[in-house]
Amino acid sequence: MIKRFGLLGEKLGHSFSPRIHRELGGYEYRLYEKSPQELDAFLRGGSFDGLNVTIPYKQAVIPYCSGLSPRAQAIGSVNTLIRRSDGTLWGDNTDYDGFSAMLDRAGVAAAGKKALVLGSGGASKTVQAVLRGRGADVVVVSRSGPNHYENLDRHAGARLVVNTTPVGMYPHNGAAALDVARFPGCEAVLDVIYNPARTRLMLDAEARGIPAFGGLLMLVEQARRAAEIFTGRSIDAALSDRLTGRLARETQNIALIGMPGCGKTTVGRALAALLGRPFYDVDGQIEARAGMGIPDIFARQGEKAFRALETRTLAELSRESGAVLATGGGVVTRSENRDLLRQNSTVVWLRRDIGSLPLTGRPVSQRTPLDRLAAERTPLYRAWSDFALDVCGPEETARAIQKELNV
Repeated sequence: MIKRFGLLGEKLGHSFSPRIHRELGGYEYRLYEKSPQELDAFLRGGSFDGLNVTIPYKQAVIPYCSGLSPRAQAIGSVNTLIRRSDGTLWGDNTDYDGFSAMLDRAGVAAAGKKALVLGSGGASKTVQAVLRGRGADVVVVSRSGPNHYENLDRHAGARLVVNTTPVGMYPHNGAAALDVARFPGCEAVLDVIYNPARTRLMLDAEARGIPAFGGLLMLVEQARRAAEIFTGRSIDAALSDRLTGRLARETQNIALIGMPGCGKTTVGRALAALLGRPFYDVDGQIEARAGMGIPDIFARQGEKAFRALETRTLAELSRESGAVLATGGGVVTRSENRDLLRQNSTVVWLRRDIGSLPLTGRPVSQRTPLDRLAAERTPLYRAWSDFALDVCGPEETARAIQKELNV
């Protein structure tokens, strides 16, 4: 008999879980997106054999369980359900394993440190249990509790910050629950969100030199443990690290930056075709939205208006997962664009001899000597990129990027 498994939540468009479980167990795994009003009927009559549970139902499912694992009972949060042979539901908590693995891989020591846990839902309860079990002094921050976002100065000495809220999660990228600058002694930031790869909270931490870690490994490890429960067989723990690395490479965008005319669009198209990924040309998207070419935008509205439109377009496109993005040569002239790219992209700087760069249709290149433009932008391209490649033809360069990224 074919077993039916899946993920239960309210909004699941961002989920990587079907892909992960296909790798882990090869079984049918569906997304069950249910409103609170639909939850009762689904849990009582749903045709499933096992479920993972995500926001906002990790506590709401507990009354439907006739049995809980000791861990789930102690924590008060369930993220894994099994329908037993008598039709009843049994609940467990594999998020505990996932967050424990996240701490271990990050090398974060919690003993004796004050840890701020943002949020008070099911994921928060699990994170609290793990941290307390490792000797941390845990402070739960919520909108209405005794420790809320307006009185956190009393905890300025916090050494760890862990976000368990959905603030900053796709498609609402760019938001952060708090300003990490308020905690000058912070040693690490952990965010259980995995899409985008770097949340606003993580980017802010990295900008201050604070190590920051996203939730992809936690997602994969809790899924591995859930898959063991679903199938009744052991799954090699090393698979979590391998699968996490592959997912990170495959789901992050590849963003191309470089001088105007260096070949970002042609290389981008070749790379997207090689990898079977969607391709977005930022300049092309701007022209389509403005209903005119870039030279006309510059002539009629000026460069400032163009740069604002470029940032808005990039903010939308950079939320994608697993796409190839070709940016305009001047994308690096606005500092806010860096974080838009870095939230979900590996950034590749394409280099080409300035003597071979075309000028036609490129307003900035036409009015500014290329050597001066290169002198201004080269330090930015270098600082923004994860690595650089010399352009040697679209297909050859695309294959070189593929090899470098191991995708």
